[in-house]
Amino acid sequence: MSTSTASLDQKRALPRRGGARPRSLNRRRQILGALFTLPTAVMIATFFLVPLGMTFWMSFNQWPLLGKHKWIGLENYSAALSDPNFLQALQFTLEYTVVITPILLVLGFGLAALVKRGNRPARFFQSVYFLPVAIGLASGSFLWLFMAQSQIGPMWDLMRRIGLIGAKSNLFAGHWSSLMVVIAMVTWKVVGLQMLLLLAGLQSIPDEVTEAARVDGASGWQRLWHITVPLMRPTLALVLVFSVAGSLLAFDQFYIMTSGGPSNSTITAVYSIYRYSFIQFKLGYGAALSVLLMVILAMVSAVQMLLLRNTDHT
Repeated sequence: MSTSTASLDQKRALPRRGGARPRSLNRRRQILGALFTLPTAVMIATFFLVPLGMTFWMSFNQWPLLGKHKWIGLENYSAALSDPNFLQALQFTLEYTVVITPILLVLGFGLAALVKRGNRPARFFQSVYFLPVAIGLASGSFLWLFMAQSQIGPMWDLMRRIGLIGAKSNLFAGHWSSLMVVIAMVTWKVVGLQMLLLLAGLQSIPDEVTEAARVDGASGWQRLWHITVPLMRPTLALVLVFSVAGSLLAFDQFYIMTSGGPSNSTITAVYSIYRYSFIQFKLGYGAALSVLLMVILAMVSAVQMLLLRNTDHT
């Protein structure tokens, strides 16, 4: 009797020992996973969190390039809100964003629709449209700067031959002409990426859905507006957030192609921050402007995500 009772107790104890081993194994896996993510966490802390905290700290100080910094509280922020140069740069940045965002979205969507078929010509043109994305923004800016250069640029010569400009015209002498050249360059450079993202959204829509709508008599516009756009809402939100964020942070193309001219009319917000921080060496004031721009960017992105959130809970 006692022997059977002891063996029964041993059998009952086995699951407890077996349960302890999986828990220990799961703990080891969690520790191993944390060790794998540790280098990434260190990189994020070193190159993002620490500089971000430093920028916040600098924004509350008068921080020259040389010498000691001085705590001044919110003076940099109050000065920024009444700075006509920064406000003009911010206004121009918003205008540039409003102009280029729909251009990129419409052209990217059109190209995605053209290459959606997936046959050999479509794949060829998909690669052709995407090629400028592989070129650096600075390289593309220098290329288009040469192409639009007065008297020697091939694009300038073509526009002169078809009568769009005069023989002595300079595309970078006027505000709107220089802006259009920059927009053309950015469109050429970025629209391939927009096409690729929108193409992924288009290919995720089942063909049966659009075919059923066509059989029911829905026109092309009705299928686009009532089927394609709602089903692509997450993709559209992603594309718009990327496009708007990139436009609000525009710097390289204007620094290289227009140098802020003519008459400082094409200075963007980031370009203004660069001039205050690294030309006038007002590092604290430049940090405050950076924080304000980051807040504006976060607010704009949040509004976009709110308006384009997926409301389909079925």
